[in-house]
Formats: sequence, C-alpha cells, structure tokens
Amino acid sequence: MKKRFLAAVSLVMCSVLMLSGCGASNLSKGKSEMDIKKGIYECAIGCHDPQIILAEDGKYYMTGSHQILAVSEDLDKWDYIAKGNNMFSNIFSGDLPAFAFVGKNEEGGYSVWASNIFYNEVMKKYVMYFCTTSTYIKSNLCMAVSDKPEGPYEYTDTFLYSGFTKSEIDKTNLYEVLGEDADISRYLKLGGYDNSKWPNCIDPAVFTDTEDRMWMVYGSWSGGIFLLELDPSTGLPIHPEEGENVDPYFGYKLAGGGHHPVEGPFIIYSPESGYYHLFVSYGELKANGGYQVRQFRSKNPTGPYEDVKGQVLSDEEDYMSYGLKMMGNYSLPSLSDTYMAPGGQSVFVGADGSYYLSYHQRFASRGEYFEPRIHKLFLNEDGWFTASVFETMGEDISESGYETSDISGKFYILDHGLDVSDQVPKYEECEFKNGAFESENFSGTYDVNESHITLMTDDVTYRGEIIEMTDEAGNEVLTISTVGDNNRTIWAVQYK
Repeated sequence: MKKRFLAAVSLVMCSVLMLSGCGASNLSKGKSEMDIKKGIYECAIGCHDPQIILAEDGKYYMTGSHQILAVSEDLDKWDYIAKGNNMFSNIFSGDLPAFAFVGKNEEGGYSVWASNIFYNEVMKKYVMYFCTTSTYIKSNLCMAVSDKPEGPYEYTDTFLYSGFTKSEIDKTNLYEVLGEDADISRYLKLGGYDNSKWPNCIDPAVFTDTEDRMWMVYGSWSGGIFLLELDPSTGLPIHPEEGENVDPYFGYKLAGGGHHPVEGPFIIYSPESGYYHLFVSYGELKANGGYQVRQFRSKNPTGPYEDVKGQVLSDEEDYMSYGLKMMGNYSLPSLSDTYMAPGGQSVFVGADGSYYLSYHQRFASRGEYFEPRIHKLFLNEDGWFTASVFETMGEDISESGYETSDISGKFYILDHGLDVSDQVPKYEECEFKNGAFESENFSGTYDVNESHITLMTDDVTYRGEIIEMTDEAGNEVLTISTVGDNNRTIWAVQYK
C-alpha cells in the first residue's frame, strides 16, 4: 500500500477526530489482533545500502550499491535516474582505473558498492564516494564528481586500498602516502593482508563537524571502522600522523576489529543532542544473517564512541553486547510479512528539519529480495536516537502532549533484544493501566512527560517517545519507541 493513499487516510481520520472533539485523553483502548488490518508498505525501487541527500534543488536523491540512483520530491514516490550502468560517465571506459587493482568479482563482473553523495561547498561539486571490490578484503575507495545531484558522475580518483599482498604494494598508493622508505610490514601477515587489524575499504560516508571540517567514515568487518579527514579543496584524505589508535594510512580507528561482522558506518552530528552519532550494521548481509542497526555516540568526531552502557567496541568476541540495537528482525500484528535483516543504514535531515533513518529491508517470505525503508528518528530525553515503529508517514509527536493516564489499554510490545541471529522476537499483548504495564514476559511501571515516556522494570529504564502515526496497512496507531540502559530497544503499538 502506497504512502500517498495512507496519508489521505490519515488526513480523513484526523479530521473525524477533530470534528468529534477527541483528544489525547480519549484515545482508543486498543484493538484485538483479529480486528487489525494487515499489509506492508511497498517501494517502487530497489536500493541496497541506501543513502539519501536533500539537494539544493529541494529534491531527495537516493543512491547505494549496484549503481542505483533515484529521485523523489516527497520521500514516497521514487523514480530511477540510473540503474546498473549509467550513473557514471566514464567508469567503464579506457583502462578501467577504478578496477585496476581489485579486478573482477567472483562472478566475473565489476562490483560498485555503497555510494555516498556529498555536496562539497568548496569544490562546488556533488561528490560521490564509493567502493569497488572483488573479495571480502580486496577493495578500493574511489570518488567521482558532478555539477548536478542527478549526475552523471565523472570518476576522478582511487585513493584508498585494502586487501593487498606484499607483491601488490606497488599497485597501491601506500608509498605515495607514507613515503618511499615506509615500513609496510604492519599491514601484512605471512605476506598477505592482515584483515584482523586493518579495514576492508568499503562503505564510505562523509559528514562535517561543528568546525566545518570534512570527515569520511568507512570500513567493514576485518579490522573495523575507520575515519579520515578530507581536504575540502580536493575531496581527498588528509592522512594523519601516527598515534594511539591512529594509523598514518587508514586513519583513526573507531570501532570493531577481529573480523567481526560490523560494517556500513554512518556518522551525523546532532546539535540537539550535542553528539556525533555513529550508526553501524551488525550481522551478515542476507535474510537469515541477523543483519541489524546499532548506534554509538561521541562528543568528538574522532571518538571515543560509546553505547548506552558507556562501552567502546573494539575486537571483543561478545561484540553483540556492545552498541544500542535500534532494530533487527521483527513482526507486528498489522504487518503481513515478517521483516528480516534491516541494515546498510544512513541518516539524513529532511526538508521539515527532522532526522530520518534509511536502510534496506528483507522479508521472511521473499528470500533475498530487498527494498529501501525510511523511518523518522526522535531523540529521547537522554539524547539517543530512537526510530519510529513504521515507515514514515508524516508522523510526529503531539504538540499538546500526554499524561500518564492517557496511555492505557491494549498494546503489542516488542523487545528487539541483543542477539545477532535469524531469530524473530515475538510481540506480546501488554496491558497499560494507571502507570503500570504487564504482559507475559514484561512488567513494570511507566511515567509520561508530554511526549516522553519512561518504562521501568526491576533493573532497566527505557526512555523514548510517544508517536501517533498511520501504519503500513492503514491503521491509525499510537506507538512507543524506547531505548534501554541495557542497549535494547522496546517498541509498543496500540491499534486505535
């Protein structure tokens, strides 16, 4: 069901509520599961690792892996600009410099992944950062430029390499960056690339800090997530001096290592929270791989990035205990399919000034088929982002707010847990009444302050937001999205 239709439904429903004089104190007490309409939002395009930019022309541009570029005016209807082979003007011409080092993938083709568009105000260009790759460690970071967000983009440079062996160093720019006499043995193990310490050069994403300095976060599995400053006059890296957790070639190490499944980094600064928020994907990139979205934050672009428990992720074997899990596999009463493996995420600020999370979504009934999804983000009282429960529909928090007594009746509550697996957590019926909630496995008390809600169990406090919206099947819902001090996310939905 398309959001344009759902928005119309929402407008009619809101008009009826206004005419009847209903307010927050007269919210429905919740439908039984058998009475809930079922469906899901379906997008008109396919885009893996979606990243969205609001361009100077007022339109949204989405790009990602596999040379996809699409445009939208409303975050609902998307149209392809490029699909597979026409995003670049020159990448497949000449001697193919973007693939000179990595070569072809195991299917005999050329891989272009995880594109990111950033408008460079100094260069007055839209710069696309992307990776070319052939194996799980052999990759390049590249850049291309265009005068227009819709492209086509002209490939200009390959500037970072991973997965090289001792005999391939001369095919990279390591000596150019580090000097002809540089000791490159630190990057090697038994003559091959030491991928337990150093990154796979994929998944680039660019952001600016509070001083307008440009940075690029990147990395995947292997040695973890890294960061490099960029020169705004060229768009290319400024390689740092060596230091603690700082490598002169790959830059600042932020998280991960030990070839654990942490990838797809994205950083955005929030002046409202005062933090740089780092979003990453855990798990394997497939429907049953436990793919999911996690969040860390820092007061400085170079870190340290901590989770809600104050932990910094390194190469710990129990990496799944680190990082705020924002969402993983899930199902809810109104969804006609089970949502699997959300990830490849990014964050952008919309025309309305709100933060939005974009990511790709797989489904239990459709194998490895995927679609992009967009959820509005809200900051809780502790300054952590929490995502709205359903695909964005123009939802928002109530201007008039709520009292604790307004939140009552039957909800369906879901704990996203901390596991990295193919398991789908089961939602439960949960009764909210007089400041207490109870279901089969959850119980505690709750307190409401305007749009903010706090859920308290015996040993955990969850803080989040109350959000009214229309869900993907067209139901009017009251939703609760909270972040726990145990790094877990709890959602609750009441169907009006």
